[in-house]
Amino acid sequence: MSGKPSGRPKGEQHHIGLLNGFAAYGMWGLVPLFWPLLKPAGAAEILAHRMVWSLAFVLVALLVVRRWAWIGELLRQPRKLGLVAIAAGFITVNWGVYIWAVNSGHVVEASLGYFINPLVTIAIGVLLLKERLRPAQWAAVGVGLAAVIVLTVGYGQPPWISLCLAFSFATYGLVKKKVNLGGIESLAAETAIQFLPALGYLLWLGSHGEATFTQEGPGHAALLASTGIVTALPLVCFGAAAIRVPLSTLGLLQYLAPVFQFLLGILYFHESMPPARWAGFALVWLALVLLTTDAWRTSRRGRAAAAAAAVTVLRDPNPVDPVEA
Repeated sequence: MSGKPSGRPKGEQHHIGLLNGFAAYGMWGLVPLFWPLLKPAGAAEILAHRMVWSLAFVLVALLVVRRWAWIGELLRQPRKLGLVAIAAGFITVNWGVYIWAVNSGHVVEASLGYFINPLVTIAIGVLLLKERLRPAQWAAVGVGLAAVIVLTVGYGQPPWISLCLAFSFATYGLVKKKVNLGGIESLAAETAIQFLPALGYLLWLGSHGEATFTQEGPGHAALLASTGIVTALPLVCFGAAAIRVPLSTLGLLQYLAPVFQFLLGILYFHESMPPARWAGFALVWLALVLLTTDAWRTSRRGRAAAAAAAVTVLRDPNPVDPVEA
């Protein structure tokens, strides 16, 4: 699923990677159409089903690919296991807030969270990892902060949904980077930690006669069970894309999801967009243009430097070490 590419030509591999990338971000972008189908289930019940059925789906996937060795290695590393638990906590918050936001009529504000996520990731890198930013990155963060101020004035309060989604997902990404597990393996570990609390909550709902899973018919039950597929399938496509296309390409593709969500919020769910909200979104988009342009230029300079170094090696394959001279 997310293993090494087969021996196909490089161009074909890149094409397959792009298709999988479009599929992954397209599914993430269109998922606001799915959560309302699960009503009358509340956000908490939907979240619990998502945890339970996601584990079931990834276990089947692991059974198919016969990839189990990582489990023993993870269990022998308490620190890594602790990081997985932290990641599970942050993605639980992210999933729960997102489901609630969509089913409560805040699709546009939810999309904003994923627009500003790259800016929040950079801010976390500066604050926690002491990373140094280039001038264009500082400018992007400054414009992003101005956007939050404009939106705060427009909303009459900070855009809490957007900020919660952005910070929870950015922190989740930071922790996952330290865990360094593959996509399917990571989801399996995280949902394994989520499973017992989620199952316990669903059993509690059932005992109080409040579980819609058993009360709304087999169609509703099937939709709740399909939350596992809705969660895992985009991740499988993303894994297939990540090993076949450059990170710079994935960085551009990631904006597809919030763009789709934003358009759905306006055109399908008919959410209002007063002038202050348009102004805030325009500033966020300007920040992302600055960020993307800077990343593209940096990538080009890096490739040019690597090419120059390769030419130097070809001209003089056995350079003299100045220390030995």
